[in-house]
This record gives sequence, C-alpha cells and structure tokens, in this order.
Amino acid sequence: MYLLVIRHAIAEDRDAFVATGADDDDRPLTAIGKRRMRRNAEGLRRAATHIELLAASPLVRAQQTARILADEFHLRDVETLDALRPDAHPRELLTWLGKQPADATVAVVGHEPHVGALVSWCLAGVVTAAVTFKKGGAALVEFDRKPAAGRGALHWQLTPGQLRALAE
Repeated sequence: MYLLVIRHAIAEDRDAFVATGADDDDRPLTAIGKRRMRRNAEGLRRAATHIELLAASPLVRAQQTARILADEFHLRDVETLDALRPDAHPRELLTWLGKQPADATVAVVGHEPHVGALVSWCLAGVVTAAVTFKKGGAALVEFDRKPAAGRGALHWQLTPGQLRALAE
C-alpha cells in the first residue's frame, strides 16, 4: 500500500477568523491557497500518478484541499475521516487504512502537526512529529505489509515549491 500524506493548503489567518466568532473548523482556504494548491496538485500528479482513494479531515480547509486534488486526479468522491482531525492519534488512521485494499494508493489530507506525527508514527512508531509539512506539502509512505506503526518506508517528501516546480 502507498499512503500519500498531504497538508492542507494556505488558509485564512486563524486569529482573525476566530475573532469574527466563527469556529476554526470552518476556516477556509485563501484565494492564493487555492491557486497554489491547484499547481501543487499538478506537480503531485507527476510524483504520484494515481490515487484510488482520497480522504480528508472534516475541517473546511482540508475538504477544500481534497476537492482540488480530487479534480486533478479525476476522483469523484472524498471520504471524510475524523481520524484526520488535528487531535486524532495516528493509530486511528492506520486502523482505517488496514481495512483498505492492500495494493491501493491512498491519499489523505490533514493538518500539521498531525500529518507530521502520522508520518513519524508510520516510519518509526513514535508520535513525536519528527517530520514537518509546509502548507500544501506532501509525502509518500509505502507499506509492504498491513499498515502498522514503524512499518512504513518514506519514498519522498516534497515541499509546495518542489511540487509546483514539477508542474512546469
């Protein structure tokens, strides 16, 4: 199984958004964030040619990022997973991954530091976020057996700028 881990794109400023009385879960991407993520997605398609399943955190910014990816990869559906919420333990996502086809390429969209902790959990079995993601960045992890803590191998991690350069 291949696990493509993506951090959501640039969103509205948290403090300014929450100051309006709105819930942070509803904070959307900025126009620049959407535009850059479309380019990131083009580059990502060169690095990971296909995705069978795409899932995202229920937070608006992750859902919007996932929709951009779904359009680029010609996917109709985006599954919403509480296991990708910022406060979820990485084992929750690995439990869900274990129920997916063993030969699938699964992409997930989440939040930092959760996505960094998720990749660290996959590679080393530790929750400490030893890997960090910029907004719109991505990493590809491979499991040769059932997904489990410490059993993943990192193929690559790309910054948003590197993804956009691949799109050119």
